[in-house]
Amino acid sequence: MKIGLVSPYDYSFPGGVVNHIAYLAHHFIQWKHEVKIIAPCPKRGTRYFEEEIVSIGRPFPVPHAGSIARIPVSPWLPVQVGEILASENFDILHLHEPFAPMLCLSALLKSNCINVGTFHACHSKPRLYWLGRPIFRRWLPRLHGKIAVSRPALEYVSCHLPDEYRIIPNGIDTEHFCLTGSRKEQFVDGKVNILFVGRLERRKGLGHLLNACARVKKNFSDFRLIVVGPGLVLRYRYEKLIDDMGLNSNIVFTGFVPSDELPSYYRTADIFCAPATGGESFGIVLLEAMACGKPVIATNIQGYASVLADGEEGLLVPPQDEESLAQALLTLLNDEPLRKQMGAKGRIKAQRYSWANVARQVMDYYNELLSTSA
Repeated sequence: MKIGLVSPYDYSFPGGVVNHIAYLAHHFIQWKHEVKIIAPCPKRGTRYFEEEIVSIGRPFPVPHAGSIARIPVSPWLPVQVGEILASENFDILHLHEPFAPMLCLSALLKSNCINVGTFHACHSKPRLYWLGRPIFRRWLPRLHGKIAVSRPALEYVSCHLPDEYRIIPNGIDTEHFCLTGSRKEQFVDGKVNILFVGRLERRKGLGHLLNACARVKKNFSDFRLIVVGPGLVLRYRYEKLIDDMGLNSNIVFTGFVPSDELPSYYRTADIFCAPATGGESFGIVLLEAMACGKPVIATNIQGYASVLADGEEGLLVPPQDEESLAQALLTLLNDEPLRKQMGAKGRIKAQRYSWANVARQVMDYYNELLSTSA
């Protein structure tokens, strides 16, 4: 089978959608399918596995849903996409965020093969779908197959574009994120380590976690919060907040950490905390921590609650509720047996989301669509 995977986002800039595409390509290639990834990719030589990339367009940073989307914008893009699709003659064209401008939309309108769309997003302010709904509904039938990565993502897209969707989740690399391997020895010193992983954006909730840590310190001082992720603008503000609250000895910022180093941070942690306020359709970072056998404290938003069972693999707290977050942290900080029990349950659940399992579900869906169209 010849498969085209289309990313609307800069392929050289790691993120959830890019990782998703890379792992699908990796497994499809292992199964002897021919795969090409069509994406903006300004950094030559970018590869995560053995995938082949057809670079198109120049990505520009565009503010979107509390984050920054790096997407290509060019009047020539539809022509370039049409030329690529005509020369490749794919059996399946799989578009991720199929209505994201401009690459995926152009590919959807130019494609003459079986088109599959995966909807990843879940936002509280869906301006794109609200503004484009009349046009998107007209183009929706061009998608022969429609995938949502979670129940929240399905509810989000079907509210504006009602149709039949297949839920196939995001996956994680359970061999990469695992129990055995190195730890960050500089943090193995007897302190209980809390880990945060994510871009330093307001919606990720780090500010609420810092305020909760100030409450925690009044009752339990022998802890360390390790903050892993890029974002200099808010980091300066957070460092000022930390200084004002007297938390300098408890907080460490690492900045950006390459994906191959992330498991060692998870293994170093005793507790993983994800305090996002919203905009998360799926709890990838939760599953990464769970795969490394760590208990999770997360906000009770849809994307996280669909992955984490409260009281089983960790604890769920109301978003932006700093007192509840502090109490959850204290519960696990003071109870090592409970941390280990929840971590063991998390590892078992995470294995269901291995990329091999997820890629097999996607491949089965491709075959189903091809047999229906024959």
